Amino acid sequence: MLEKFGELIVTSSDFMWGIPVLVLLLGGGFYFLVITRLAPIKYIGHAIQIIRGKYDDPNEAGQLKHYQALSTALAGTVGMGNISGVAVAITMGGPGAIFWMWISALLGVSTKFFTCSLAVMYRGKDSAGEIQGGPMYVITEGLGRRWKPLAIFFSVMAMLGVLPIFQSNQLTQVIRDVFLVPNGIHRSVMTDMIIGSVMAIIVAIVVLGGVKRLGNVTGRMVPVMVVVYIVAVLYIIFSHPSEIIPSFRLIFEDAFTGKAVVGGSLGAIIITGVRRAAFSNEAGMGTAPMAHGAAKTNEPIREGLVAMLGPIIDTIIVCTMTALAIIITGVWTHSSSDGITLTAEAFNDAIPYGSYVLLVCVIFFSLSTMFAFPYYGSKCLSFVAGAKYQHLYHYFVVVLVVVGAVSQMRVIVAFIDLAFALMAFPTMISALLLSGKVRRAAVDYFRRYKAGEF
Repeated sequence: MLEKFGELIVTSSDFMWGIPVLVLLLGGGFYFLVITRLAPIKYIGHAIQIIRGKYDDPNEAGQLKHYQALSTALAGTVGMGNISGVAVAITMGGPGAIFWMWISALLGVSTKFFTCSLAVMYRGKDSAGEIQGGPMYVITEGLGRRWKPLAIFFSVMAMLGVLPIFQSNQLTQVIRDVFLVPNGIHRSVMTDMIIGSVMAIIVAIVVLGGVKRLGNVTGRMVPVMVVVYIVAVLYIIFSHPSEIIPSFRLIFEDAFTGKAVVGGSLGAIIITGVRRAAFSNEAGMGTAPMAHGAAKTNEPIREGLVAMLGPIIDTIIVCTMTALAIIITGVWTHSSSDGITLTAEAFNDAIPYGSYVLLVCVIFFSLSTMFAFPYYGSKCLSFVAGAKYQHLYHYFVVVLVVVGAVSQMRVIVAFIDLAFALMAFPTMISALLLSGKVRRAAVDYFRRYKAGEF
């Protein structure tokens, strides 16, 4: 029975990630890029000034500083999608899938700019009177109360999509394959459950502390985990200097031929790349707007500029380095492993005790994501049922951490992908319908910026 249910999830996920979602994400991102005439990209330097705190004002509405909002969003994106997700992309779609991850991320820059600008532009108040942001509020405040069913649909799908089951699953897998099995402790439901229980306790300690503790924790953890991981991956890449250019060449060639994967087709490679990019940077999914909607600012465009840095850091930089490490070491051509274990083999191939280095990185990546995601889910439950019930989601998450640890990766990935696909429809539909508001606000903001008004 459970096996049939798992197959149904996989089949449904594959169906949803067909032409409709591709057109919605890629077409929508391209449209956003065109109507702003690439304006957001021209102001990347200004965006960096914003996250450095140059324009912070403690008297403005919101809960998090620009830097904390970006850190919270990155905690949910710069994580297992960059380590395990990239390995899944290469296993399923070959190196060429990375090229389509890049394309999706570049369009995702403009998507993040629009969706996160709207999250501040159309903030609402929950039942406790607290200012909140996110697609559900964009829909009801921007499109009107008659659109509330769409907002509720997003909230329900988001509560499922942000469950940290993939992170707990992959962290359990890497602890088992890197640490336990080599030391003679073989896999069993009990060992997975013990690992999951320890993770659940750690997650409970942080998430039950609320959004301010979350902002403080992620604000410190994200830079540390990114630096440690980047240093390790750069070591792998530059210890094989003669393989760097051939690896890029392979990515570009395979993106249009699919020769690297048996039975590969261009359509399958594109779908795999976009699917994994969406899981990695979440542009168009609606999660990041919930974090950026809590930023302390009265300038929606300013927060949109901060948000657009997410796909650049996440997919263009971090995912590319992971892909190069896997391709350069060649583990993807002769290993039967997938997910996090494949990346661990690449680390072990190039660095003494490299799998242990990766284990440390994975602990940071996965836990930070598990800290950030409950914040999103609780906001969605608050919207649907009321603020007084939002804490119940945190307890639900703690239990699901254990469930994810003992589940099959294939079904877990399909479940999250399916939820993300269903989240994308209300997020992108509302952003497209309100895109004119963002465009006009952007013209006004950049005019004032050039005039030196702030």
